Amino acid sequence: MERPQTRQAGFTLLEAIVALVLISSAGLALFSWMNGNIMALTRIHDANARSEATINILEYIERVNPMLAPEGRAPLGTYSIQWRSQPISRISEGANYPRGISLYQMALYSTTVTVTSEGGQTWFELQLQQVGYKKAAPTR
Repeated sequence: MERPQTRQAGFTLLEAIVALVLISSAGLALFSWMNGNIMALTRIHDANARSEATINILEYIERVNPMLAPEGRAPLGTYSIQWRSQPISRISEGANYPRGISLYQMALYSTTVTVTSEGGQTWFELQLQQVGYKKAAPTR
């Protein structure tokens, strides 16, 4: 008497290993793609934060007269700025319309603004050129 051959239902070990390799390969590719997107999103967030900070700093520094305040420091929310100005032109008298000398002296300044994060680490620096002025002559 012979036994009838029965067919075993289910996966063999080799089929299970092949399925696991395929699933893990797809998962690894998906994980790599998601990681790349998260890194790109982080870079975009950092660029946006720096752009917003730059706009705020320029707005603040626009009101600083480098001839009267060549150095200074100011807190701006979650970061602080420190600036230092150096004259890059000689101090000259302003011209009055239609002729003559104005009441002001002026010079061109190079200003370096250092932006520091909350932890005290330097975040970035800006190089600016500004006009400095001061009243030199009494009112006529």
